[in-house]
Amino acid sequence: MPAFAEARVDLDVISANVAALRERAPNSHFMGVVKADGYGHGMIPAVRAMLAGGATWLGVAFIEEALEVRRAGIDTPLLAWIVPPGAPIGAAIEAGVELGISDPWVLDATVAAARAAGRPARVHLKADTGLNRGGITREGWPEVVEAAARAEAAGVLQVTGVFSHLARADEPADPGARDSVQAQLDAFDEALALADKAGLRPEVRHIANSAALLTRPDSHFDLVRPGIAAYGLSPMPDLRDIGVRPAMTLAARVALVKRVPAGSGVSYGHRYVTDRETTLALVPLGYADGVPRAASNIGPAALGGRRHVIAGTVCMDQFVLDVGNDPVEAGDEVVLFGDGENGVPTAQDWAEALGTIPYEIVTRVGVRVPRTYRSGAVS
Repeated sequence: MPAFAEARVDLDVISANVAALRERAPNSHFMGVVKADGYGHGMIPAVRAMLAGGATWLGVAFIEEALEVRRAGIDTPLLAWIVPPGAPIGAAIEAGVELGISDPWVLDATVAAARAAGRPARVHLKADTGLNRGGITREGWPEVVEAAARAEAAGVLQVTGVFSHLARADEPADPGARDSVQAQLDAFDEALALADKAGLRPEVRHIANSAALLTRPDSHFDLVRPGIAAYGLSPMPDLRDIGVRPAMTLAARVALVKRVPAGSGVSYGHRYVTDRETTLALVPLGYADGVPRAASNIGPAALGGRRHVIAGTVCMDQFVLDVGNDPVEAGDEVVLFGDGENGVPTAQDWAEALGTIPYEIVTRVGVRVPRTYRSGAVS
């Protein structure tokens, strides 16, 4: 373990998670989503682990992420679905990266870049079926699919996918959420019918995220796009056991230990005051490393086989644990979150303590924290 902290990532666990999730959609392609540095786990190691588990596609948010995958020598079908102004569309086309088309201007820019490159661009048209985020509106959809069909006939475009994204698939017990998902699936069917009418024959149709993969088999279509579940965390707080395991453990070593009397204020603002003589353990991780300052006095951590709560304000580089009379020495390991075994907190525990989601917990682990890997999949 590095001197002060590490994020341990078990790549075999990611591979096993992918294999388990593939069994939920055996007739669909599996896109391993590796955006945001593989949800904080390390993008290229995560890519290799997902491919080892049976992923047949890869997904990222931005072209720059996709180009990094290509530079690693990985030629698996790869979709980048956010294309802002100024994005390197031409480089994506040259690298064989497939592009998400969420607005008519993106289609026009992609056609122009394909003409300049002298090779067709492979694209996925995104329909906004009700999330009201990215995607082409219902009103604009007919014109876009017809324009895409013309570009395809001209040999400058290949529409390889049509896709959308669900707003409330992570609330399967809520009747309103179920109605929302159904309405979006109906709207997606309508969008697919219009694409077909325009003469488009995409290779893959996709809308299912992690939650829909797990709870809505009718959403699987030709390809599923699990993200957080592949890393071993549930997208649904009320459904923790989804047959996968967390792949990341965030740990640090105690930097120093001191004994203080009752009534001692701890850390900035003395937001925590000891109520007895006690032992304080200093942990060298802080909000610069992804430990939220909002975790002050509520964030859980395991030390010496027992769970404790952060005492006082989380600082930029450190926080304190009040361990009472437990025997603790500098160098002892503190686990902030892991697989939940033996009382170790999970990223879901952190999310619940902070009123957020586990996605935020794992993706915010800072670059100063070394990632270390288990498995022969990393290179």
